[in-house]
Amino acid sequence: MHMKKPKIACLTTVRTQSSRLPNKTLLQIRGKRVIDHVIDRMKNTKKPDLIILCTSDEPEDDILVTIAKKHGIKYFRGSAKDRLQRMLGAVEKFNLDYIATFDADDLFCDPELIDLAITQMLKDPCDVIKAPASLPCGSFAFCISANTLREACRIKDTDDTEMFDVYILDKDRFNVRDLVVKNPVFHNDRVRLTLDYQEDFNFFARVFDGLKMNKNIVPLSKILQYVKRKPELAMINFSRHKDYIQKREKMRLKKKIKKI
Repeated sequence: MHMKKPKIACLTTVRTQSSRLPNKTLLQIRGKRVIDHVIDRMKNTKKPDLIILCTSDEPEDDILVTIAKKHGIKYFRGSAKDRLQRMLGAVEKFNLDYIATFDADDLFCDPELIDLAITQMLKDPCDVIKAPASLPCGSFAFCISANTLREACRIKDTDDTEMFDVYILDKDRFNVRDLVVKNPVFHNDRVRLTLDYQEDFNFFARVFDGLKMNKNIVPLSKILQYVKRKPELAMINFSRHKDYIQKREKMRLKKKIKKI
């Protein structure tokens, strides 16, 4: 008897609304919108069966559906506020067994690491694979089983699940493992690779220009080597990382107090 091959998607959750850096997903770098750069990078993965843009059903996010169609990828629309439920909606619609998340803020999230996580998950299944602390913020997020998302949606005590990781990283409830990354070039936690502030945008723009990246498919290993040769680049936005961590931790603690 043959086992059914698990169905896996690389999924990005994205909305046009943002507070600290307004409309950041539609900002342009080298003549292309941030979300276009993200989708180009997602499409460079090899292991997922589908690429899915997961957005809200609010009218202002119609443009993101248009962009997904232009790129020839799948899309799903759901709750603007409940990110967990929106991801689960995509899982149910496309009958997925696992998703590898690709944050729309993480322009250099690495296809190689996405494929590595999927390989690791299929070889030795667990509930969640997460990035080890030594990887740069924004290089990889999660590989999550569909059943984990279902359970997280069952236990959540709020519809505001933008910071959904507090629900899936409960090691008393879920089997959570780190992504195993042997290449030492990836282990650099002094580089910030996520778009949340103007300084982050300035960093990405400088790297894109420096590498003359018109299409966002340069491997992260090469990007990190380039930034290592030019340490002034990492200094553009790394001071913002402390603010970012503190704000995330406050939100996590708030939810942990309410957590079932």
